[in-house]
Amino acid sequence: MSGKRKDKKGRILRDGESQRKDLRYDYRYTDPWGKRRSVYADTLDELRKKEREIKKTLEEESGANYAAGQISMLDLVKRYLTLKIASRYNTKINYSTVLNLLTKDPFAQRPIRSIKVSDAKLWFIRLQQEGKRYCTITNIRGVVKPAFDLAWDEEIIRRNPFSFKITDAVVNDTVPRVALTEEQETRWMSFIRNDKTYSKYYDEFIVLLGTGMRVSEFCGLTKKDVDFDKREIHVDHQLIKERHKDHRSYFVEKTKTVSGCRVIPMTDEVYESLKRIVDKRKKPKTELIVNGYTGFILLDTNGNPKVALHIENECRWAMYKYNKLHPNEPLPHITPHVYRHTFCTRMAQKGMEVKALQYLMGHSDASVTMNVYTHSNYQYAAEQLKLITKKKDENAM
Repeated sequence: MSGKRKDKKGRILRDGESQRKDLRYDYRYTDPWGKRRSVYADTLDELRKKEREIKKTLEEESGANYAAGQISMLDLVKRYLTLKIASRYNTKINYSTVLNLLTKDPFAQRPIRSIKVSDAKLWFIRLQQEGKRYCTITNIRGVVKPAFDLAWDEEIIRRNPFSFKITDAVVNDTVPRVALTEEQETRWMSFIRNDKTYSKYYDEFIVLLGTGMRVSEFCGLTKKDVDFDKREIHVDHQLIKERHKDHRSYFVEKTKTVSGCRVIPMTDEVYESLKRIVDKRKKPKTELIVNGYTGFILLDTNGNPKVALHIENECRWAMYKYNKLHPNEPLPHITPHVYRHTFCTRMAQKGMEVKALQYLMGHSDASVTMNVYTHSNYQYAAEQLKLITKKKDENAM
């Protein structure tokens, strides 16, 4: 509450409200045409009565403009996002980012009925020419297209101008996800294990490489989620740290998809690493309880649960030192997600059945498992060709 503005009587003021030097109150808002307006009142109660009238009028005007197809693209997106209140935290962060970008872009002020397919394509082209990455433009389209789908479903527009294939307008400059080769994995983990500074993170990296867990799922593990007798890891939630301007707070969220709820068997290596993590865990003065969950196995130096950023930084700092010591033996940029890619790719290369791998990864669709998270390279392809050719020759004998 400390960051909220207050009036002279100590009452918290809402967004758009302020108290002037003459002690009168004013409320600033944006009308349907994008112009800033202000109303004034002698008391806060009187001002809020005017606010309610303004909001009612704006809703009526907005509804009429929407029905006529005169609502702006920005207002359409806002309307669409009001229906997405059940979205997960990371999704809401993405919505907020897109909304901020649209607020600053003149194109988003265009009436939705005036936007043609060519307009939408030219807008994406301009965004890329101005330096926006392909993934950013994809995120924008991921919000704008369903907003226009809503208008199309309600017969406000005749067709969705954003229904084209995005690569018809912009170049895909996305850097492909990279999985570590077995040689790279061995070299990296050998460095971690023997380094005086970063060896303390060795067990964490082993667990991520050996399970394919999302890093937020790993951070969310409590002592109750790890069954050493059955050698099972029970995954049904993830730990996230919400960021605000004036503070940060933990919260537990369900897994990314329903399929994310799963039981992962421990390999011997994962078992030993998890054992060490739990055995070395220092009991904090106060066990933090987050949405009913407590006893998180990964703790930082202050005794608080680790979150994704902690492990991302561990990888970043370790990579910096590795690159400094081994400039002639470069490695791909390693992140917790690279460990997940590597696990999936390695299991696929070793012949794990697709549905089993899909289950372990927590994917709702097997196509995601095979098309996004598995990676082959020349060395592996050459080995497989050699193996298949050898078998063919043996069968011919």
